[in-house]
Amino acid sequence: QVQLVESGGRLVQAGDSLTISCQASGRTLGTFRLYAMAWFRQAPGKEREFVAAITPNGGKTYYADSVKGRFTMSRDNAQNMVSLQMNNLKSDDAAVYLCAADRTHVANWASPSPADYPYWGQGTQVTVSV
Repeated sequence: QVQLVESGGRLVQAGDSLTISCQASGRTLGTFRLYAMAWFRQAPGKEREFVAAITPNGGKTYYADSVKGRFTMSRDNAQNMVSLQMNNLKSDDAAVYLCAADRTHVANWASPSPADYPYWGQGTQVTVSV
């Protein structure tokens, strides 16, 4: 089993920066480098939305148009962790942010579709005040 635990979400003001993290454990130990990782978010009454993804080898990152240029996703395979640095936060960024993992044989691809990720964390709440 793969466990994902997100942390770092909190109340911020519009324009602020915030970094959230996701710690993987369980079956990923020793094999975290084989997992594509992604961040999704879900606001009340809205569909789950792709935010960012990173390939297993960390060589490529993918972003939703709405966050491109403001958010940066990174991974530390030695620490079994991914992070999402969010700059210039806007009210539309407020949501529960969920970390997802997919063990894949493709080292340089990470899917933007939630259906491709079998492992999910519980989420961390990011609230943006204006």
